[in-house]
Amino acid sequence: MFPGPFSWQGAGPSLDALAGLGDRASVMTTNGNFRPTALVTGASAGIGVDLAECFAREGYDLILSARTESALREVGDRLAQAHGVRSTPIAIDLQEHDAGAKLAAAISERGLRVDVLVNNAGYGNAGPFNESSRDVELGMVDLNIRALVELTHIYWPDMLKAGSGGVLNVASTAAFQPGPLMATYYASKAFVLSFSEALWEEARGTGVRVSCLCPGPTLSKFRERSGTDKKKLSRAATSMSSASVAELGYRAWKANKRVEITGLRNRVLAAAIPFAPRNVVLSAVKTLQSPL
Repeated sequence: MFPGPFSWQGAGPSLDALAGLGDRASVMTTNGNFRPTALVTGASAGIGVDLAECFAREGYDLILSARTESALREVGDRLAQAHGVRSTPIAIDLQEHDAGAKLAAAISERGLRVDVLVNNAGYGNAGPFNESSRDVELGMVDLNIRALVELTHIYWPDMLKAGSGGVLNVASTAAFQPGPLMATYYASKAFVLSFSEALWEEARGTGVRVSCLCPGPTLSKFRERSGTDKKKLSRAATSMSSASVAELGYRAWKANKRVEITGLRNRVLAAAIPFAPRNVVLSAVKTLQSPL
């Protein structure tokens, strides 16, 4: 009840990176090789950075999106140098309406295309709903849900037409139950999980991969920004590193695994939720989300 070995060197993609691309490819390198491209949102810190590294190691060029261009450039330059891929930073606030369409337009203007979409951008806000800002709560819906759906809707038809590529959505173990004292965040991640599973079924047999990554407590800036580092949950469970979480998510996507829950304890708890009395579940989550 918690919220929220591949290697490649050189100028061309590994065989595994090309698998499933069919006759589609994103970028031609100077030596005539083709590389697929992954768009990673929320790519300036935490799980987003580590997911970008997973794709870069496999030979994917990167389009990195977040609000801060300097942070994106730092991440992109490091990954480009380490893995011999191209990285394009595009700073944008996906919380704004139509930001997904603006991001897609900026990508198109640069002559790039998207083979894999990694919807990682999102935030949480811990505390009673009646004490929260309306703008913060609605912004969470806009970023965690609306932007994710918008970007997926933009790139999904081309993926299906090509019979390749796919979508990796980052949800949370928060998706498996309601979250008193973090109500909107838990609900938003439940949407992401449901949406991802539905698309996985729609894409069955098409060659397009869909996976939903559901991390438990993770060592990243999310905890500090959301305020969950000051909740009992932070003392109740061992946090995984963002690199470990990202690696599990990447492998799950490569295998077209519908849902990846990180950590044995988290998997057991998620599986037990449907069988527990709802009032017990609600009370337990409220306790975990209470201040230390």
